[in-house]
Parts: sequence; structure tokens; C-alpha cells
Amino acid sequence: MTTIYLIRHGQAEGNLYRRCHSWHNGLLTLKGREQVEALERRFEGVRFDAVYSSDLYRAMSTAGAVYRPRGLTLRVDPGLREISAGVWEDVPWGQLLHDHRDSLTAFLGCDDGWSVEGCETFSQVRARIDRAIRCIAAAHPGQTAAVVSHGCAIRCGLSVWLGKPTAQVPLPDNTGVAKLEVEDGRIRVAYYNDNSHLDPIEAVPKANTAYGIPGMERNALRFVPLSLPHEKELYLSARREGWPAAFGTADSFEGEALLREAEKNRAQDSGCLLSALLGNTFVGVLQTDWERDAAQGAGWVSLLYLAPEFRSKRLGVQLLGQAVSAFRAMGRTFLRMYLAPESEQGQRFCRSCGFYKIGEEPGGAGRLEVMEKYIGLEL
Repeated sequence: MTTIYLIRHGQAEGNLYRRCHSWHNGLLTLKGREQVEALERRFEGVRFDAVYSSDLYRAMSTAGAVYRPRGLTLRVDPGLREISAGVWEDVPWGQLLHDHRDSLTAFLGCDDGWSVEGCETFSQVRARIDRAIRCIAAAHPGQTAAVVSHGCAIRCGLSVWLGKPTAQVPLPDNTGVAKLEVEDGRIRVAYYNDNSHLDPIEAVPKANTAYGIPGMERNALRFVPLSLPHEKELYLSARREGWPAAFGTADSFEGEALLREAEKNRAQDSGCLLSALLGNTFVGVLQTDWERDAAQGAGWVSLLYLAPEFRSKRLGVQLLGQAVSAFRAMGRTFLRMYLAPESEQGQRFCRSCGFYKIGEEPGGAGRLEVMEKYIGLEL
């Protein structure tokens, strides 16, 4: 009998930033890396003969919890990838909800009729993941293997082996583990979606409740270009209200200079100045500078603003995710922004998102910290 531990990757950027990351590559988050450390502790003392992973970064990084401590070689198999979402790749869930609600409902319900340009169907994924697992089992008779894949792909595989419709199989949690026993061509599911290695207080909410249509209506943002001069007052109001929190003082606020900067950024591309919307409700503003620090391989965030009523709801990270998406597509490996040392909320946000201080410059109430976050795709 071959034993296979089938594992979903740790929390990744797509999960946190609320974007459709299927074949789109993204890194593990800080929380995801903590989950991977817990996964490593879970398997201490367990013998593994082989470790396999999807060829996407978030899966390969998660597999490190098993292969690195044992000195094993990671075997990469594209057959373990997530379902391909075609033209939906890297689109915010809030945008898909707004533009394609019925199709998104079909996707979340694992409807075999779901299809968009360039995608895979659910039936294709079921066949692919079943074939991949059977090939791994055949290559390791009587041995134990760890296999790291993705939520929907694992769900599709489990539906085959449990004999249930895919929609009736819960989407596994990040680093959730399924134990498969393969013998004489039969795959028995001993258990699935076991996350007992995670602290329940720290675990990410169940995917089915956090990511279904009701959850998206509450917390999935979309982004549209902010129009100047038509929305001049909206922009200035956002900058004026958020200035003290970002820069430690209101004394240095100069509206006209900021408008000129915004016009300059928007002239680079309309994607440099965006309104964040929850449905059709204004939530915040994201302003980026695509030229500043480009020679250093960095992207610059000039403004990341949330309206007061939407703060402390974990929405700001989606604005950050939009910036990461844009700058990574340009080949940038770092993200930078100013932060006032007096801003306790800003400091907490930056630390939780992986920013660290790289320098100081005059400004604000006396000085501003230059914060940087690594966004390169590297294991």
C-alpha cells in the first residue's frame, strides 16, 4: 500500500489580496509561512520517501516543510496545478463579482458547465489530478509520499475518490491535509482537510464562508480609474483626511502640489490612480508612481487610503495587492512607500504586510521612514 499525504499550500497572496490566482503565480504571505512552519512540526518523525508539488511558487514553497528537513529532492509536476481560470487570472474577485456574477456563482459551485476563455473545466481537472496521484502512487509502491497541490484541484480529486459531486466536498483550508491510501488501483481517503497542526485562533476562516458570494459582497474590492479633474474633490478629501495619519502632521498638506503629482502619475497610465470600490460604494484610493525608483527595480506607492468607515476591516491589503500585481507585471522586485514613525496604525499595517524600514528622509513631522517590501517571485 502506498500512503500519500495530499496537502493544500499555505495562505498565498491570492487568498489575502482577494484575487483569482489559479495558474497565476504568487508568494506565500507571512501567515502562510507560519502555517508552513506548523506543517513542518506536524510531520516531525514521519518518514517520507518522496515529495511532489505543483510547479507554482505557493505550492513549492509549502513543500519545503517536508523535503528540506529530510534532504529530499522536490519533484515538480504541472499535473498538480490548480484549475486554470483563463482570462480571469489575477482579476480581483470583486471585479468578477461585479462583471460576471452568474459565471462566478457557477465557478464557486463547481458547475461542470462553467467555462471562460482559456480555462479548464472541472471535469478536466478531476481527470488530471486523479491521473497525477495514480502515477505518483505507481512510482512509489509501499512507500509514503507528500504531495502539495491547490484547493480546487484537491477538491476535484476528493470528489472522484469519495464518489461525491465536487460541490459537496468542502474546499480545504490552507495547509489542510488529506491522507490517501492507494492499493490495487483503489484510492481510499482516510481523512481530509485536517488542519489540527494550526492554532484555531490563528487559522484563516473557512474558505467556503470567507470566499463565497456573500463573503465577496462584504469584502472583495474592485478597482476603477479615478477621473481628474471630475473627481478632484473626492481625491483631495481623501488625501486631506488621510494626511495626518500617514505623515504625522497636517501642517505639510499642500493640495495643489498633490493634484499636480496625481495628474503626473495618471499621465503615466490610468492604472496609477484608482478608486477602490465595494460593489459601487467608494472605499478608498490607490495612487502609484510607475517611474520613481524604477531604475532600482522598485515600485512606489504614493497613496493607500481607506475611508474611515472601512478601516480595521482587512480591506487595505487589497489595495496593496493591486499595487503588487501592477508592479510585478513590470518586473519590479520591491515595493516602497513613506511612513511616519508616529503613525501606529500605519506601522502595524506595514509590519503585518512584510514591509521593513530601509531608510529615512526629511518630511512630515520631522522625518519619514522609507519602507520596503519584497515582491519578487523567488523560493
